[in-house]
Amino acid sequence: MHELSLCQALIEQVEAIAREHRATRVTHILLRIGPLSGAEPELLRHAYPLVAAGSLAESAELVIEPTEIRVRCQRCGAETPAAPDRLLCGACGAWETQLISGAELLLAHLELEAPDSAP
Repeated sequence: MHELSLCQALIEQVEAIAREHRATRVTHILLRIGPLSGAEPELLRHAYPLVAAGSLAESAELVIEPTEIRVRCQRCGAETPAAPDRLLCGACGAWETQLISGAELLLAHLELEAPDSAP
């Protein structure tokens, strides 16, 4: 289950950002995951509490937002949705496409709590 190691890397990244901003706690984490990323969102949800225990993100809400597969056609220039097993242009049907989304595993947003800076 490589989702455990993905979660470990996520927590390392989140804690580094939190320390950089002098946060005392992470309250919200938004991940964007594409169907071609190789990561299983449900397994990430299950692994997250195990990995986050004892970290600044221990009580953070983990939100996973799926992204769609989109391709750009090299022939007609259209950007269209595609299926995982058919990365064809939705406009002209050409197979000469470039993947523009759907393979990402992206830390999109964090909400942090910082100590009050008032004296």
